[in-house]
Amino acid sequence: MITIVLTNRNRNLKTIKNCFESLYRQSNQEFELFFVDYGSNENYIFNLKQLLQEYPKVNAVLCPVSGQLWNKCRAINIALKKCRSPYFFVGDIDMIFHPDFVKELYIIKNEEKVTYFQVGFLSKQEASLNKDFNNAIIAFKSKKEATGMSFYPTEILKKINGYNEFYHGWGAEDTDVHIRLRNLGITVDFYDKYIFIKHQWHPKTYRTRLSQEPFHFNLEKINHSYIKLSENTQQTLTNLKNQWGVLPDPNEYNILSGTPDFTIDLLPEIAAVNACLAQLKNFEKKLISVAVKDVENANKIKQLTKKALGKKHLQFLSMKNVNDLILNEIVVHYRNLPYHYSFNEAEKTIRLKIYFPV
Repeated sequence: MITIVLTNRNRNLKTIKNCFESLYRQSNQEFELFFVDYGSNENYIFNLKQLLQEYPKVNAVLCPVSGQLWNKCRAINIALKKCRSPYFFVGDIDMIFHPDFVKELYIIKNEEKVTYFQVGFLSKQEASLNKDFNNAIIAFKSKKEATGMSFYPTEILKKINGYNEFYHGWGAEDTDVHIRLRNLGITVDFYDKYIFIKHQWHPKTYRTRLSQEPFHFNLEKINHSYIKLSENTQQTLTNLKNQWGVLPDPNEYNILSGTPDFTIDLLPEIAAVNACLAQLKNFEKKLISVAVKDVENANKIKQLTKKALGKKHLQFLSMKNVNDLILNEIVVHYRNLPYHYSFNEAEKTIRLKIYFPV
């Protein structure tokens, strides 16, 4: 048996349906399909559940993590922890698959090798025509550097503790796995003999500040620097200081809608922000609310004037810097905890609710 995992957040339901249909039409049906929704909004989930009723074979896992940074690695690892089959394929929900894709997986499966697939990308116009797989004309193909769409021996992936859940946002997580497996002596092959997977065009505002989702302005750069260290230090294992593949507990997430035990109001002043982040480590079984509101420009100018005169002054950060500081703290220390985060750039306000179970 082969396990296929697909991850999602608020993706167009037509895109999801096309992906599911391509898998339901496989010539070889000897596979199980996990669909992990990681933090779609409440209205979207209602419609998603209606769609899932059409596909009873799909093992759907709905994670109530709306308002959190996108963490594809955790979503994949949740399915990996549940996987009992010897092979594990990681795909994307915006793909469609050749009718013989699963059949090909059975042909190439190897207990000592990982294979990742070349992808054909459809243009916006071509994707809108809803052609079947064979008739959909690709605009271009992915290169060897595109390391998603990977087919693993399950035990090898579990041996290295799965995907590295440090990676939030987008970029580097698939390559990190391949690097660590190569460091372990595992062969990683690029399959480009034939296009078995095609990518459905869609806008990518979810990867930018235009999205309403939490967004770390420098996270992709951090991810790419982090991966270089993994390569240079010959890493194999990951997630050593944190549990991995943790399934969110809905009961704990429900607490976020309650009244906070403590409310902390801050200005974007460097000492106050750092002190607050340090204090978070000291709470147990508490719901904490943190709000950061920007100050008027006149106040900033006043403090800069004091600094120029050699007087005591407050050092204000930009709201973008505060945003990145808080989100970085969450990624490093609190990524498995129930939290909800928002940054309203227009109102220059940051709000965080976080619950500490223990």
